[in-house]
Amino acid sequence: MTFKNSFYKLVLILSVVGLYGCSSSPDSEEILLGNRSESALYEEAKKTMAQGNFNAATTILSTLDSRYPFGPHSHQVQLDLIYAYYKVGKTDETIATIDRFVRLNPNHSDVDYALYMRGLTNMDADKNLFQEMVGIDRSDRDPSRSRDAFDDFRRLINKFPDSKYAADAKKRMVFIKNRLAKYEIAIARFYMRREAFVAAANRGRYVLEYYPDSTEIQQALEIMVECYEQLDLPDLKKNALKTLRLNYPDSQYSS
Repeated sequence: MTFKNSFYKLVLILSVVGLYGCSSSPDSEEILLGNRSESALYEEAKKTMAQGNFNAATTILSTLDSRYPFGPHSHQVQLDLIYAYYKVGKTDETIATIDRFVRLNPNHSDVDYALYMRGLTNMDADKNLFQEMVGIDRSDRDPSRSRDAFDDFRRLINKFPDSKYAADAKKRMVFIKNRLAKYEIAIARFYMRREAFVAAANRGRYVLEYYPDSTEIQQALEIMVECYEQLDLPDLKKNALKTLRLNYPDSQYSS
């Protein structure tokens, strides 16, 4: 037998052995989870979470959730799974688990926590870590996740005004209002650069109407003054300028 034929034979034997090994060896994850009781698995999940190993925790908790949907730990498993998914940045899985928990357990004592986590998840999904690290302001990016987060926090506060999460939710709603107002201002500036002054003025007025306690009111008024000037609408310009001078006398438009 030539060396070449011997080599090919060896490769074939190793391939067959490898395939046999793959088909006959149980997955290591199954070894870990397969024959353990619900309580043992839950203790393991708690241990991995305490160690900060949230990826492993999601594996164990999701196994528990599917294997023991009505077990004594089922509610806490779902709540822990929400947190573990959130920590590893699995937005869709977090939201889906939250919605299922709230739908199936509308009177549970931790529904307020679930709603709070929904707000946090949507709020985090709106962030762009790279842009924040390098200091890039992208206020013009799609704010739909921030709107969802605002609705989540508002729902929490309306339904559970005495919740221990309500105070923080209110603070986050203020932050989100400013984020949404900045988006409107960014779009208004975009329209102004293209001389679409009606659309720009409408964006400024929208900020005044819907985000009157935001940090962007001065800019909204200044945009309205400039747009009404360009559109030759003296009465509207006069009203906007009057409000601007009254509230922001240091504005360059006030002089």
